[in-house]
Amino acid sequence: MQYANKRSVWAWAIYDWANSAYTTTVMAGFFPVFFKQFWASGMSANESTFWLGVANAVAGLVVALLAPLLGAVADQGGLKKRMLVTFTIMGVLMTAALFLASQGAWVLALMLYIFGAIGFSGSNVFYDALIVDVAKEHELDRVSALGYALGYIGGGLLFAVNVVMTLKPAWFGLIDVSEAVRYSFLMVAVWWGVFTWPLISRVHEKNEASDVEWRQSMVSGWHQFIETFHHIRQLRVIFIFLIAYFLYIDGVGTIARMAVDYGLSLGFQSSILITALLLTQFVAFPAALVWGRVGERWGAKNSILVCIAIYVGICLWGYSMDSEADFYLLASAVGLVMGGIQALSRSLYARLIPAKQSAEFFGFYNMLGKFAAVLGPMMMGVASVLTGSARFSILVIILLFAVGAMLLYRLNIESFEEVGS
Repeated sequence: MQYANKRSVWAWAIYDWANSAYTTTVMAGFFPVFFKQFWASGMSANESTFWLGVANAVAGLVVALLAPLLGAVADQGGLKKRMLVTFTIMGVLMTAALFLASQGAWVLALMLYIFGAIGFSGSNVFYDALIVDVAKEHELDRVSALGYALGYIGGGLLFAVNVVMTLKPAWFGLIDVSEAVRYSFLMVAVWWGVFTWPLISRVHEKNEASDVEWRQSMVSGWHQFIETFHHIRQLRVIFIFLIAYFLYIDGVGTIARMAVDYGLSLGFQSSILITALLLTQFVAFPAALVWGRVGERWGAKNSILVCIAIYVGICLWGYSMDSEADFYLLASAVGLVMGGIQALSRSLYARLIPAKQSAEFFGFYNMLGKFAAVLGPMMMGVASVLTGSARFSILVIILLFAVGAMLLYRLNIESFEEVGS
């Protein structure tokens, strides 16, 4: 792939390789299970589920509420990279500290997890915003897709190693599964920190950090945040796009977070679900790159609509699946479109917003992303209770995709004059 600033583009994209290890090994993989079986082993299943849900909600809410303001502050002082590094350091340290949390120390483990999740999510606000500093407008689709692709393969590789560690701890000189999981957390922290260095050394903001005092940046950022909120409401295309994005990305997030629970409810073994999770990661790697090319040829908007249509098909297929082969095929189908819809949404949004306020506008974008997978799980839960069928619950997610697609389809994005030009 050819880019105008190849070194900066790859340095930026490798950060996705770095921090995706946190989402796979910690968030999606080991922390939920290890919390129940090790740190909160003396607690009832319902109670441990409750506290884990609280931790996820608190971390998501903190970042969702702070993201737009943090973005405004970063734009005022040219601090996007500095703030990314700050949140990364917090995430790395908290993840490494999970290694030290002893059995039964569930409160400490939850606190470390909350701050680690805030570090991860907060760093992504500024990582997304930096895309306009490394890529030309015509490169946005490919560069965004490259980041997601490297994230899937990087997170998947380390997760694969960590899974083998838990299955065969003796191969690695470890005593048991618990020690393997704890060392996995430590490996994620090292991986995340080491692979952040290329971004630190090779990515430079166009609006370099000024000597404006932090307090002044906070005040200016707050005023800019209020102004941008009103600005977004006046910019109809951006405003409607954000609503559409919130709906369909909620569907994407719901499928990602509820797939394991849905599979278990249908009677599939946990080993099958872990294998399917790995399969999704490795399919998503080349697929994200392909979608970057497709976006350049068909347009990001049209490509997103195709991805949404495929997700609707996945929901319909998921309703009727009854074999392990079906589950693996569905996991592959999710991998084919998951990276594409995320990458193309980011690149399309980057085209619509003013480049000099990218962190601030991406703050709102990430705020909606953090609230994603809220409506969907609630809809699935209500549908499951009312109908008594776990299968029927997956069909209600189609509503999120349908409304999101309708709003996006009706937007005349092609004739929208880029506000940053």
